[in-house]
Amino acid sequence: MDQENKKITIVSEDGTEEVVDLLFAFVFNDTKKEYAVYTRNEKDENGNITIYVSSVIHEDGKTRFAGVESDEDWSRIKDVLRELSKKE
Repeated sequence: MDQENKKITIVSEDGTEEVVDLLFAFVFNDTKKEYAVYTRNEKDENGNITIYVSSVIHEDGKTRFAGVESDEDWSRIKDVLRELSKKE
């Protein structure tokens, strides 16, 4: 990606903070579930940058990340990622 990514801070369950690059976020229109795709700029054994996907939950005026809830959600997220990779 040539564009500069937005930096966000994520807080793990143990309270550790980490700054990561937000690649993009999206919402499924039918379920209204929101997801964020981000990277720590780590590379795997093949030299590819590892990306992470989290569900985005807005409550009590705060935003938090959580895991993806179901296999169906993962399947739909993978479809989004495949479509985006075709455009690159």
